[in-house]
Amino acid sequence: MRYISRMVPVFFLAAAAALGAEPPDAAVKTTDTARVFPEIATRQQWQERSRDIREQILVSGGLWPMPKKTPLHAVVSGKVLRDGYSVEKVYFQSWPGFYVAGNLYRPLGKGAGPFPAILNAHGHWDHGRLEDTDVCSNPGRCINFAKQGMIAFAYDMVGYNDTQFPDVPREEHFYKSHRGFASGDPSTQLWSVTLMGLQTWDSIRALDFLESLPDADKKRIACTGASGGGTQTFMLGAIDGRLAAQAPVVMVSHTMQGGCSCENMPGLRVKYSNMEIAAAAAPRPQILVSDTGDWTKTTMTMEGPALGRIYRLFNAPANLRYVRFDCGHNYNQSSRQAVYQWFDRWLLEQDDQPVAEQPFQKEPDTNLLVFPNGKLPPDAISQDGLIKYLIQMHRDELDAISPSSPSSLAAYRRVIEPAWKQTLEIEWPASGSARRQSESRKGDYILTEADVAREGGDEKIKLLCFSTAKSRAAAARKRDVIVLADPDGKTPFIDDAGQPAGLARLFIERGCEVVMAADAARPANSNQTSIFFTTYNRTRLQEGVRDLISICQGVRGMAGGGRVVLCGCGRAGLWSLLAAPAADAVIADCGQVSGYDDEALLEPDLFCPGLRNIDTFSGGAILAAPHPLVLHNVAQSFPASNLRASYRALRAERNLRLETHRLKDEEIVTAAIGR
Repeated sequence: MRYISRMVPVFFLAAAAALGAEPPDAAVKTTDTARVFPEIATRQQWQERSRDIREQILVSGGLWPMPKKTPLHAVVSGKVLRDGYSVEKVYFQSWPGFYVAGNLYRPLGKGAGPFPAILNAHGHWDHGRLEDTDVCSNPGRCINFAKQGMIAFAYDMVGYNDTQFPDVPREEHFYKSHRGFASGDPSTQLWSVTLMGLQTWDSIRALDFLESLPDADKKRIACTGASGGGTQTFMLGAIDGRLAAQAPVVMVSHTMQGGCSCENMPGLRVKYSNMEIAAAAAPRPQILVSDTGDWTKTTMTMEGPALGRIYRLFNAPANLRYVRFDCGHNYNQSSRQAVYQWFDRWLLEQDDQPVAEQPFQKEPDTNLLVFPNGKLPPDAISQDGLIKYLIQMHRDELDAISPSSPSSLAAYRRVIEPAWKQTLEIEWPASGSARRQSESRKGDYILTEADVAREGGDEKIKLLCFSTAKSRAAAARKRDVIVLADPDGKTPFIDDAGQPAGLARLFIERGCEVVMAADAARPANSNQTSIFFTTYNRTRLQEGVRDLISICQGVRGMAGGGRVVLCGCGRAGLWSLLAAPAADAVIADCGQVSGYDDEALLEPDLFCPGLRNIDTFSGGAILAAPHPLVLHNVAQSFPASNLRASYRALRAERNLRLETHRLKDEEIVTAAIGR
């Protein structure tokens, strides 16, 4: 096969320009939407972005804060001795009652160690970790690693071979049982319980298992895998600093990002692509293996050079290699030999010379399967049982950080703020300012048309800003700017003559300037509860919150040093609670929505994956405390205990008001501006 390699990558801006920019945010992105690597000028800029990437992966996977690790209870048995290596059966519990199984290959005849250890993730081949074909041989790869003098651990993805749930029919094809976890009920997304989150946790625990081996060198642990296993490899490299080297094979691409639900979880790629996630491992050694027959065919001109630019920021260009073979989607002998050479260099500190694959013979499945009769241990947990366990874990995590004092409130915020930012897919701290475009008279009112950039995008939000001549004359004085938020945009606040009406008119008569979006919020996508939508796109709620944050930040210059007050009506009331950190005060219609009802949170205007993990609608408001906060039309079951506790901890109870009835317009104005 033809072999193409570049040892010192060069970043070609021309290649990126040829692809053009990403589509506007209004377009629905999919796993196949072409991505462009962002321009990164400094190491610090990339370190901040890679920290953001790590947070996003953990939040998306339901792993923020990092869960407490329960005992593995690992069992290693059934050793088979072969020429230069041994093979054993392994199982451990990544969560209580959930058994992850695999095979451990160890060197023989090379002393007592400690040896480098390599985690081997498999892709979606029919036989998973037991696949042994010309296209991919997981046992062959592990045997050769062991013969080189390295420990190799091949473990199952969820639903493959031994890593099953007791309530899943054994006759199901592995891929079907693999994709079954948490796939039937979108409410699991509210808690960030997903197949990819479980798979990522299994990979973390598999690293823990390798570290626990007395003959494994903790400082020389690596990971490799192809296709879906490649995804696991670079995801793990982005979030776990224990990897000394990594080799994602036929998966890092600027186009196709992952076709299985184990490669997609909400929010993961709204802002980032696989290229950036793989680059988050820099400057640790990494080899990208690609081929001409799939979505990695441009690695030599696109993905590799893009990562190379990041490695050069760390003065470590030699720590990255990217190669391409003239073949189809694979982890074949040529690809394996490229990885043998790379790990030989970095883990065994050998000369950088080609390493030929030694002949191997896969063991019979009976020597490799941990539960050959399909009978799991009696305490094995069901799919539904594991989902309930994970949801309860998240509930317990929130209870553990309940803010009851200034110090516990600070701890709460340290956990919730990154989760709030990543869950809502917003840029924070926000920046930018509104630009006035035109001015005209509307009866007794002055209408200023302005626009503000949407945070994290190139689009503009058109604003309508109303004031009076009297308030304009007092422009030098501090005054309140009221941001009126409604899912229907300007409709509730402007009459047929184009003049302020209702709430808008009342606020203006009290000397405020009123700002509203000219257009209605984007309608909810009909597929917005699909994980293949939420991985790449914002839901209607997320779009609405981002717009409110952009508007509040953008109009600060209009306040003349006064307050920006966010007043949310209809469903935008709850959006306003989530956007509270961007305003100086918030008054929000809570619409009698119970934050404890997952079904209610699946409504098109309220659905947001991970929302329950940021204390539902309270988390954003608590981040803004002790700013004045008025909630009205509040359901009896609205989760407000942490909200009240936070204001008590700050001795700011007077700044918090909760009313079960809906306030009249005049009451809203008085509550918002205090007069």
